[in-house]
Amino acid sequence: SENAEFAEAVEAAGLVFVGPTPGAIRAMGLKDAAKAAMEAAGVPVVPGYHGADQSDDLLAGEARRIGYPVLIKAVAGGGGKGMRKVETEAEFAAGLQAARSEALRAFGNDAVLIEKWITTPRHIEVQVFGDGTRAVHLFERDCSLQRRHQKVIEEVPAPGMTDEVRAAICGAAVRAAEAIGYRGAGTVEFIADGSGGLRPDGFWFMEMNTRLQVEHPVTEAVTGQDLVEWQLRVASGGPIPLAQSDIRLTGHAVEARLYAEDAAAGFLPAIGRLDHLAFPPGIRADSGVETGDEVTSHYDPMIAKLVAHGADRGAAFDRLISGLAGTEVAGLTTNQGFLTRLISEPDVRAGRVETGLIARGLQRLTTDPPPTAEDLAQGALVLAGLWEAGAEAGFALWTPMAYPIRLEQGEVTLTAAPGGWTAETELGPVTCVNETGWRLNGKRPRPHHLAGRQAVLFGPDPTCLTLVDPLDQAQGAAGGGDVVLAPMPGRIVSVEVEEGAVLTLGQRLLTLEAMKMEHVLTAPRDGVLAGLAARPGAQVAAGDVLARLAPGDAE
Repeated sequence: SENAEFAEAVEAAGLVFVGPTPGAIRAMGLKDAAKAAMEAAGVPVVPGYHGADQSDDLLAGEARRIGYPVLIKAVAGGGGKGMRKVETEAEFAAGLQAARSEALRAFGNDAVLIEKWITTPRHIEVQVFGDGTRAVHLFERDCSLQRRHQKVIEEVPAPGMTDEVRAAICGAAVRAAEAIGYRGAGTVEFIADGSGGLRPDGFWFMEMNTRLQVEHPVTEAVTGQDLVEWQLRVASGGPIPLAQSDIRLTGHAVEARLYAEDAAAGFLPAIGRLDHLAFPPGIRADSGVETGDEVTSHYDPMIAKLVAHGADRGAAFDRLISGLAGTEVAGLTTNQGFLTRLISEPDVRAGRVETGLIARGLQRLTTDPPPTAEDLAQGALVLAGLWEAGAEAGFALWTPMAYPIRLEQGEVTLTAAPGGWTAETELGPVTCVNETGWRLNGKRPRPHHLAGRQAVLFGPDPTCLTLVDPLDQAQGAAGGGDVVLAPMPGRIVSVEVEEGAVLTLGQRLLTLEAMKMEHVLTAPRDGVLAGLAARPGAQVAAGDVLARLAPGDAE
């Protein structure tokens, strides 16, 4: 993907490369060269610097000229890597060093460009398709809902899009594709100023992705076209299947990216085995994994793309919410609840989207609701092995049969009662009746999956309940606040402290690179750094001790 040398090797072997020519890939592969080409083609570009001189002083001067805040971006970048927002001149040197370091590791090229940071940015991209001479567009996609510069939700058409703005932005995208003789499917990405609504003069070229992107299904949903088929037809020497005037947009489509990640922990990727994976009918689910597969640290942790199509935006979003509620994932932490809360946000439902929305509401959007009394009762019954067995399991003499169940989320006492059980929880009692199916305080239970000492209750906000083993003396003995452990396998990028340093809570200690992203590990409390096992460049396994604090508080 987007590798000109590979495309050349394919053609040199006498094969057909399904995609753009090596020249087109190179033309858009480096952001600075691409911006220069777009300026020449009359495509508006973001104010900034994309010159060859990469000296620190010149870059700092250009940032000062452009005006803060600015965005430092790797010229060979993509996927949010090698990108840093810098708010003030005092932060520029550190931001530049971090962007260069990440870019060099990811792309083998540490050159950067600097762009003006648009204060209310919207990310709007246009799906284009070319035959090497002419090009057409298949409308725009709005990808403004992002975390860590990576897309989370994509939709088409863009909220607030008018015929006038569409003609301007899609026309610019077609000019961009034709300027480089583009062949096959590609995406021209623009940043738009959303502060006063979309305007024909309020968008600028960012980059072109010379491939078919993850979010292409929403375009297929509203146009009724199969873009993979289009690619094969054009690669076989055929014409673009439809003229521009014959491409129609019907309804609205929205896509959510379901990731194995812990949103509450800064979207930290999760790794492990998928014990259970199922999708409901009525929604398109594109996935490369299935039940029993492993999500490893070597690849992007995306589990699936969930795509919903409706007659209008409200119908599409309602269908996506329903599809998320019916999606079942067990064995790994996912962003499922975060996605449900995000697309239910009033601003999102009203179409008031922009790239900073998630960051502003981060705590609210990433906080899972606590389990209800009914959740605790169901989890206790499932983990005690009583969900299938019913009230007749076991017996007791002289006293009511009772099971004390200790969950990490709270203690539950189950007492046999006519037709089922009474569950005493910290949130109140729950009457659990199983006659023609379980009812918990009269409510239907949630679908669930049991794996070992964990029960996952599915729904819009999945809840994972864990049974505490009273014989496990190692509970909580992973080091507490005295050690810093590697959260997943990865490579140490940098270490910012030395042994003997006096630390404060939250102080940056080191940076770990894993699953295409960098993760900053910080001090768990105030204290003195007594031991440091982390070294730059070292590979570490999940759970490795990287740093150890001396007992007691800092002096």
